[in-house]
Amino acid sequence: MRGRKAMVTAVRRPNGELAMDSQPLGGIYSGWMRRTPLLRGIIVLIEVMVLGMKTLLYSANVSLEEEKAEISGWLVWLLVGVSLAVAVVLFFMAPLFLTKLLGSYITSSVVFSLVEGLIRVAIIIVYLWAIGLMPDIKRYFAYHGAEHKTVNAYEGGVPLEVEAVKKYSTAHVRCGTSFLFTVVIIAIIVFALVGLPATWMLVLSRIVLLPVIAAFAYEVIYLSGRHADNVFVRVLMAPGRWLQRLTTREPDDGQLEVAISALKRAVELDEAKAT
Repeated sequence: MRGRKAMVTAVRRPNGELAMDSQPLGGIYSGWMRRTPLLRGIIVLIEVMVLGMKTLLYSANVSLEEEKAEISGWLVWLLVGVSLAVAVVLFFMAPLFLTKLLGSYITSSVVFSLVEGLIRVAIIIVYLWAIGLMPDIKRYFAYHGAEHKTVNAYEGGVPLEVEAVKKYSTAHVRCGTSFLFTVVIIAIIVFALVGLPATWMLVLSRIVLLPVIAAFAYEVIYLSGRHADNVFVRVLMAPGRWLQRLTTREPDDGQLEVAISALKRAVELDEAKAT
């Protein structure tokens, strides 16, 4: 759980106990850049990778405590680097070249970008559905659902207790899945403006323009979160919420306890910093 001033990771140890790790957020994650429109979207990308890496490393090492083993940071960074490369190839290069196969039938950059975007959405849906069949990923998605339920309950002003939290939805307007869907939609618009230059330019644009697309996508998610009760916003964000059905599962009480513990600690640290 990320608070305003600290990040908290709660992990269930193999013996059933909870392990907790709290780390203050550096200036780049809580300073003026994190509050500046458009720029904050790029900072969030960095934040997700760096803080997500620290969380993954801590979680993995807690799980290995009884085996007296430890995963080194360089190995996790290597895995993340490979994962990022695969993601770019699968979600951006593959749709581009599949659309290029239809090049003789498409002369409009708008149509080209639209077809590419539809292929990208299809690949994402199939990918999320496929990995969701794996037992470990199912468990991960259940923790994702626990996170959303806990945040929804906190924003709803109810006590952070299992019985109260479990009544809330596993979907949340600011979810990373909704962000991913928003990236896909904005990419259609941005790539249409690029036109139909040489293939190497198309490939380069899909990489170079990613931070720009992410920046605008974050602003859409940010504004949607601030106006979540607006009917137009709810309709606009509905596809992203539907997509969350693939990346969340109903959590059990133990998973809710982990999410609640992390959020409570994050709130405590924020309040302590404010005094």
